[in-house]
Amino acid sequence: MKHKRFTFVTVSQHFMMIMFSLLAIFPLYWMIISSFKNESEIFTSSLIPMDPTFQNYIYAFQEMPILRMMLNSFVVAILLTVLQLVTSILTSYALVRWQVKGATIIYTILSLSWLIPMQVIMIPNYVLINQLGLNETLIGIVIPLSVSTFAILSLYQSFRSFPQGLIESARLDGEKDFYILVKIILPNMKSTVASLGILLFISGWNEYLWPMLITTEMENSPIQIGLRSFVNSDVNMWGSLMAATTISCLPILLIYFLLRKHIIESFVRYGIK
Repeated sequence: MKHKRFTFVTVSQHFMMIMFSLLAIFPLYWMIISSFKNESEIFTSSLIPMDPTFQNYIYAFQEMPILRMMLNSFVVAILLTVLQLVTSILTSYALVRWQVKGATIIYTILSLSWLIPMQVIMIPNYVLINQLGLNETLIGIVIPLSVSTFAILSLYQSFRSFPQGLIESARLDGEKDFYILVKIILPNMKSTVASLGILLFISGWNEYLWPMLITTEMENSPIQIGLRSFVNSDVNMWGSLMAATTISCLPILLIYFLLRKHIIESFVRYGIK
């Protein structure tokens, strides 16, 4: 009797998991099939394109430089990942390692700054970037986002849990802090840093508001900015929008299939940002 109850519970759990998985996958499936529908079919509830067409993809490539914009997104995501990892590693290690006065206040200020939305500081950032003449450049997109409070706080907790005995042993051997960080701490925390790097890359790839503010030319913008060109007050090109969105998702899907184990570990370790 107990075995039957366990089986029923297990089947119920698997059924719920399958249903939630289908709900999660369905928007992606709908996006892909909509990209192959023609204008007369785009608003129908058909789950399969009755008359598949590549015209939406052809129109999307004609309307915007997709490959150039995807390259821009890739460069921005890579630069943001590297810069945010470097700044967060150095800041977190300094806060944990050096017992300076006011370290608790600094940590508190960092924690509170995480609560400030990006929209609040967009205007002063825009004025500064404009004065530096970095409008319409990828460097202008990257610099204001080169420090991530989320990454600092995440690594701060990881550094605090690192065995202090190893660090003290290295210091007794006369090693400097930078050597201890690079040769001892980071090799033992590479899975933590790699997991955080994956989340930062995905976040950098999906940046939208700030790049939209400082770039106006498509050749200088990430792919997410180009998607809005298919939706305006006059006409909405839903088929082409779905085609361009499908193309823009391909790099992230490829990264997911290659690194899905590490990505799942990232979500488990840090939660969904």
